[in-house]
Amino acid sequence: MRELRFAVRNTIPIFFTYLFIGIAFGILTVDAGYGVLFSVASAFFVFAGSMQLIMVPMMTSGASLLALALMTFFINARHIFYGISFVERFRKMGWRGVYMVLTLTDETYSVLCSVQYDPGMDENRAAFCIAMLNHLYWVFGCLVGACAGRFLPFDMTGIDFSATAFFLVVVINQWRQYRTRLPFLTAATCALGFYLLLGKEYFLIPTLAACLAALLLLRKPIEAKEGRKNA
Repeated sequence: MRELRFAVRNTIPIFFTYLFIGIAFGILTVDAGYGVLFSVASAFFVFAGSMQLIMVPMMTSGASLLALALMTFFINARHIFYGISFVERFRKMGWRGVYMVLTLTDETYSVLCSVQYDPGMDENRAAFCIAMLNHLYWVFGCLVGACAGRFLPFDMTGIDFSATAFFLVVVINQWRQYRTRLPFLTAATCALGFYLLLGKEYFLIPTLAACLAALLLLRKPIEAKEGRKNA
């Protein structure tokens, strides 16, 4: 299929990204006592790399379903904002539109915003193939990691640091990519303040809520700063 080949060409870099992060998640789930099926099912139905990496230590520490739900909302709230631009397009895609909504990750969004479709190509079908392949890449990476953790005899001490390392890379990338430091300083201030106020067991969800509210209030100065950079 022409659209499928096109999607493969445009998602190869994402394949390697999802493969290695998925492997880390798969190994993390097995090390935490969950099986291969859990890793694959969470990759298929949850499909949220950062949230999945946080989900495992939260579950092992006895976090409630409400805490998991709130954490998922705050971490993935950004999808609400940048997904708005695709609402009408997805609505016109019929049954494919529902799948597109459920699989709109940061990477898929980036590809759909920048891709140049070939003349005469069914753009909706190509976009669906892009989302589907990225989803399958993630499932495959989690499967490989879970199988490796289950059947290969090696010491997995420290694998839980993969979640911390993942977020450190994200923070460093945003620090280098954006001119304004307001998002970073806002997050750091909220995290430190609630950590000192509530302790390590209860600070995370209030921190995320406060960050979301603060960034909404600071939206205009942040956009103005970035606008001057792009001008």
